[in-house]
Amino acid sequence: MTARPVRLKYKILLLAVVPLLLALALIALAVQVQQRGLADRQRLQMRAAYLSVKETELRHYVALALSTISPLYNSGRDDDEIKQQVMQQLAHLDYGADGYFFLYTMDGVNLMHPRQPDLVGKNLMEMRDPRGEPTIRMLLERARTGGGFVVYQWQKPSTQQQAPKLGYVTQLERWHWMIGTGLYLDDIDEAMRKLDAELAGNVRDTMLSIAGAGGLGVALIFLCALVLSFSEARVSDAKLTLLARKVVRSQEEERAYLSRELHDGTGQTLVAVKLLIESALDRIAGDSDVNRIAGDSDSNRNASGNDAVRGPLSRALDRLKEALLEVRGMSHRLRPVMLDTLGLPAALQNLGDETCGHAGIAFTMEVEGEPVDLPDDVKTVLFRITQEALNNIQKHAVCANASLLLSFEREAVSLSIHDDGRGFDAESVRQHPSRGIGLRNMRERIEAVGGTLTVQSQPGLTRITADLSAAAVRRLNQAEIGRAVSGASA
Repeated sequence: MTARPVRLKYKILLLAVVPLLLALALIALAVQVQQRGLADRQRLQMRAAYLSVKETELRHYVALALSTISPLYNSGRDDDEIKQQVMQQLAHLDYGADGYFFLYTMDGVNLMHPRQPDLVGKNLMEMRDPRGEPTIRMLLERARTGGGFVVYQWQKPSTQQQAPKLGYVTQLERWHWMIGTGLYLDDIDEAMRKLDAELAGNVRDTMLSIAGAGGLGVALIFLCALVLSFSEARVSDAKLTLLARKVVRSQEEERAYLSRELHDGTGQTLVAVKLLIESALDRIAGDSDVNRIAGDSDSNRNASGNDAVRGPLSRALDRLKEALLEVRGMSHRLRPVMLDTLGLPAALQNLGDETCGHAGIAFTMEVEGEPVDLPDDVKTVLFRITQEALNNIQKHAVCANASLLLSFEREAVSLSIHDDGRGFDAESVRQHPSRGIGLRNMRERIEAVGGTLTVQSQPGLTRITADLSAAAVRRLNQAEIGRAVSGASA
C-alpha cells in the first residue's frame, strides 16, 4: 500500500529537481547578456498566443452554434417560424456574462442581440466606434468574403465600458444573415501592462532569464513525464481494450438472456393461446355441423351465432400467428441459437439466406480451410459484423448478388463480404461525423478482439474484410480458459 506513493514521490523529485538544476545553470549564463530584445519578442509571442487561443475558442463557439441550428436551417424551410426558432436557440446559447451570439441581416439590421435588446430591429450599418470605424459595415464585409475575424470596439456587458473585441462572423447565405460572436481583448491588454511593469524594473533582465529558464525547464519536465508515463499509458490502453471486450460480452449475454426469455416465456405463452383459439374454432365448427344436421330453428340460431364468433376468432388467430412469428424473429436476431449449437458457418449461412432473401438478393457463402472452434467473443463479433454488413447491403447497396467468404488458416480466421451494388466513397464516409456509424461499429468490434477491418468500395464491387490473426485468437482462447477456471473455482 505504501510502495506506490513512494515511487510517485521519487518521480516528482526527478521531474522537479533535474530540470530546475539545468534551468539555474542557464540563468547564471543568461544574466550576463542584455535581454531587451528578448523581452520585446516575448511580449509579441505572448500576445500572439493569447490571440491564437481566443481565435480557436471563437471557431469552436461558431461551429457549435452552426451545428445547433443546422437541423432547422437545413430543413429547407424559410418561413418566419423556423427563423424565430433559430433566433431563440442562438439567444440561449451563451458562454458567460460577456459571451453571446448576434444576428444581422446583410443590410445591417440587427435581428438578435441578447445583451442589448434595444438594438434589435435597428439598421446599424453606419454605426461607428469611438475610433470612427464603421463596426457593422466591417463585420458584414468580412462575412461576405467567406467569414473570419474582425477586431473592433464594443460595449462590454459586464462593465458597460467600451473595450476592444475580437469577433468572428460568417454568413447564412440562403437567409442573407450574418451570425457572429466575439471575445473581449481587455484581458490581453491588462496582461501586457503587467508584463511591461515587471520588465520596467531594475530586475528586468533577471526576471526574463528566469522565465526563459523556466520555460525550458517545463519542456524538460514534460519530456521526462512522457518517458516515464509511456509504460503506464500502454497498461491503460490494455485495460481499456479489456473493458471494451467486457462491455461487448455483457451486451451479448444480455441479448442471450432476452432471447431465451422471448423464446421460452413469451413465445410459449403465445403458442398456448394459439392452441386454445384453434381448439375453440374446431369446437365451434363441430357444433355448427351438428346444428345443421338437426335442422331446427334453435339450432339454426346457434349456428348463426357460432358463425358470428368464428370470424373474430379467425382474425385473432391470424394476428396471433403474426405476433408469434415476430417474437421468434426477435429472439433469433437477438441471439441466434444456431451460433451456439451448429457453429459460426451455419449461423452465417442462415443469416445471409434470411436477410438477403427478404430483399430479393441472391446470396452465396463459401468456407475455405478446415473450420476450427473459435472463442465465443470471436464468433459473436464475426456474426455481428456480418449482420451489420448485410443490413447495409439490404438498405443501401442496390445490388443483385451478395457473397460471403469465411476462411480458416490454422488458428487465424478471415471474413469477407462482397456485393455488386453501386458502392460508396469509403474515405468520405469514414471522415464524415454523421455517416458510416455501422462501419465504425464494425471496426470497433473487430479491434476490441485484436483484429482489423478493411473496406474497399467502387461501383460494382464493395468488399468488407475482417481479419483476426492466430496470435489474437490464442490470446482470446487463453482469456476464455482463464474465465472458465475462475468461474469454476468461485
